Amino acid sequence: MATLNFSVPEEVKREFQETFAHENKSAVITRLMKQAIEERKREQTRAAAIEALLRLRQGQRPVSDEEIRQARQAGRP
Repeated sequence: MATLNFSVPEEVKREFQETFAHENKSAVITRLMKQAIEERKREQTRAAAIEALLRLRQGQRPVSDEEIRQARQAGRP
């Protein structure tokens, strides 16, 4: 197992110690780090999807409100 050393504000340390008083602190930190990693991966995936959609959209011609209305009407029974 690896060891990490980092500084946090004293208030955060105190609240962490109180909140997780009867738990394995290393396990809690590990779980929180894994959650942060997964969250970052989701953010990156969303950002990549948005960029891909924006690139696709750049290649399309603008559509008028009238064309949209006609397409909606054409698709209705």
